Amino acid sequence: MKPLRVGILGAGGIAARHAAAIAAHPEATTLVACCGRDPDKAGAFAAAHGGRAYTDRERMLDEAALDILIVALPPFAHSDEVESAARRGIHLLLEKPIALDGDHADRMVAAAEAAGIKTQVGFMGRFGAAVERWTALAAAGETGRPGLYSARFHCNALHAPWWREKGKSGGQMVEQLIHMIDLARYLLGDPATVYARTATFFHGGVERYDSDDLSAMLLGYDDGRVALLNATNGAVPGRWEKEIHLVADRLTGHFTDWNTATLTRSEGEPATERIAGDRDVFAAQLLDLVDAIRSGRPARTPIRDGARSLHLALAALRSAEERREVAF
Repeated sequence: MKPLRVGILGAGGIAARHAAAIAAHPEATTLVACCGRDPDKAGAFAAAHGGRAYTDRERMLDEAALDILIVALPPFAHSDEVESAARRGIHLLLEKPIALDGDHADRMVAAAEAAGIKTQVGFMGRFGAAVERWTALAAAGETGRPGLYSARFHCNALHAPWWREKGKSGGQMVEQLIHMIDLARYLLGDPATVYARTATFFHGGVERYDSDDLSAMLLGYDDGRVALLNATNGAVPGRWEKEIHLVADRLTGHFTDWNTATLTRSEGEPATERIAGDRDVFAAQLLDLVDAIRSGRPARTPIRDGARSLHLALAALRSAEERREVAF
């Protein structure tokens, strides 16, 4: 079976991560094209990772005979690339957040689903070895009902200039904490309400920095479950701390990243299981999309899920702006 032909839209750091995932499994995928606005950057990217460099997206989609398009653009740069790929029957892997407003995201969903293409959104945490172990135990009835989800995303960096501007990135909650928001939905389901607070607390004196760098939210479920999430860009420089606690009827999980966790049974005979995986989650999500294309099944994180997680992040932003609980 021939490897699927992949093109990447974007030539930055996240695009390089996807290029490495493609190269890691040459039996499944091959990079044949990349596209960036700057011809020098696009050319350098192609020289480093392979494929032909383009500066015109439509030309790449017309000429490169792609099976998959990876959209590795910053949030503000998302436009009609989903519709353009869908018209050509090209499957999609999209970086999150897929848009900055809900209507745009919903149009993307409509175009992809009408065309019948397979889609995957880059919530790679769903593919971590520790997360997969929890979901396997849950499917087997070993965890019991999850009642409490607690998650944090802590870092301290100025990032790219576009990231600092809320109008271009959506802010830290939409651009980073959305990973934890998506996992809350994945592991507990959709909440009934959200209440949130945000602030630009640590970087208020930095020029053109108006993204939230301190946030917290409470997700409420009609059956009594709760999820607590917080994020800051004012923690330890050089560290990217992503941590999750899950408490269920029969199992408690402490995750220090997608691949690493300690699972402790809280019912019956005490027992602790430690998972310390090294899975490349970028490669895993790409391989899942390849299998979905070949088998006809949905990918693990289709575009509708990407839109739904965005809608929840936007509801949290609305809650913070209006200082009230918002129904979801």
